Amino acid sequence: MKRTAFGAKKQQALGDACRIQDKAFLKNFVRGEDGTMVALAVYIFLAMMVVGGIGVDLMAFEMNRTRLQHTLDRAVLAAADIDQTLTPEDVVTDYFQKSGMEQFLSDVQVDQGVNYRTVSARATARVKTQFIHMVGIDTFEAPAYGAAEERIGNVEISLVLDVSGSMKNNNRLPNLRTAAKTFVDTVIRDENEDRISLSIVPYSEHVNVGEEIFDLIPNTNHRHDFSHCVEMRNSDFSSTTISSSYRYDQMQHFTWNYDGRNNLLEDSVCPLPLSSRHNRSRSDNEITAYSQDASALKAQIDSLTPISGTAIYQGMKWGVALLDPSTQGIVSGLTSNGNADPAFDGRPKSYSDVETLKTVILMTDGENTGTKRIADWAYDSESDYVHWDNYNFNYYLYNHVRSYRRSNYYYTTYQRSEGDAFLHNVCEAAKDKGIIIWSIGFEVTDTGANVMEDCASSPSHFFRVEGIEIEEAFKSIARQINQLRLTQ
Repeated sequence: MKRTAFGAKKQQALGDACRIQDKAFLKNFVRGEDGTMVALAVYIFLAMMVVGGIGVDLMAFEMNRTRLQHTLDRAVLAAADIDQTLTPEDVVTDYFQKSGMEQFLSDVQVDQGVNYRTVSARATARVKTQFIHMVGIDTFEAPAYGAAEERIGNVEISLVLDVSGSMKNNNRLPNLRTAAKTFVDTVIRDENEDRISLSIVPYSEHVNVGEEIFDLIPNTNHRHDFSHCVEMRNSDFSSTTISSSYRYDQMQHFTWNYDGRNNLLEDSVCPLPLSSRHNRSRSDNEITAYSQDASALKAQIDSLTPISGTAIYQGMKWGVALLDPSTQGIVSGLTSNGNADPAFDGRPKSYSDVETLKTVILMTDGENTGTKRIADWAYDSESDYVHWDNYNFNYYLYNHVRSYRRSNYYYTTYQRSEGDAFLHNVCEAAKDKGIIIWSIGFEVTDTGANVMEDCASSPSHFFRVEGIEIEEAFKSIARQINQLRLTQ
């Protein structure tokens, strides 16, 4: 029994010693791990600093690269402008100097010919690093390259001009003449020969297409020779085409306005040709199609005559029709008989021709007005045509027809709201075909401005101007037609 008790005590003592040794071991182990954890934390912190520093340096690099590229793009665009008076190299250098980055510009290349100019440039900025230099990278290089080209390809232009009676007011017609002639001189230049065609479409309450175009329309009901206006169907204002199967009626010729005393015959709804025995309006108010004769175009602009009411949709319809391939046969006929420039035979080009820009410049000083027609029974014979060529319509009614019967002589065709809808439809049809529409509201009301802005290709394609501001609008449009664009 004594041995047994002694053995138990010895075993307990050994156990206590082991526990003491285990505690000491654990304390020593924890002290050793303390150092390891600190080192790991320091390593992670440094890694986070390096990653954050990389982000900061990369952001600084991207900001400098973007600024450099933006400056270079603007510089080559300005230098590629054919109208630029400075050399392309000087223009690019000037942009970099004014941006404080002239030391980064390394190379400017210029290629130009009679109808084009291409400018390319390279620049490289070296950006010092703030953090990454700790791992041996002291700088980043930010390269930039850009090129711009102005090239005059094939351009088909319809210049649709309001010559309604209100253009007599406030010096509007002289201001229009100056602006339109400036436009002609800007786009019709020697270096653009055979590339840019220009059609002038004067309009008032109707459009006098002229005898040559009228005779070339595939189907027309030719009633008389007093005028050459075409009566469109409502559906025609929803497309850009001139139908080859529909038989178009000849628009009535008559004079509606009357001052209560006089038989005024110079304000006809459809203007007379120059050959009329009354000589009340001139052929300068007829369409001129596909010309590049700047002198002749400007002479016509100088001779435009204000007359009658306003039907913007009629002018726009003919402006887009002259850009539509459906009138190619008409243009071919005009070129063969000497009434259009032979260089433009084969136009209007297909809408799919990527080398051809089609554009309309539509100008008005007012709003669509309501229009009327003579009742069919009073306009169905040769004697009727001659009669209404001799009498102002209202003059005749008020002097020869009893008041209760006057309304039997005429009817209303379009109200202003219908005219606005027709204009919207034909403008949308043109946009769908890729035709670029610029519109100019010249001293118009807010209502007129809204209608014209709706027609334009975008709000930036609409100009609302007063007085001599109209010339700057035409200048701006002419410059942008030259298709200045970035190529890289």
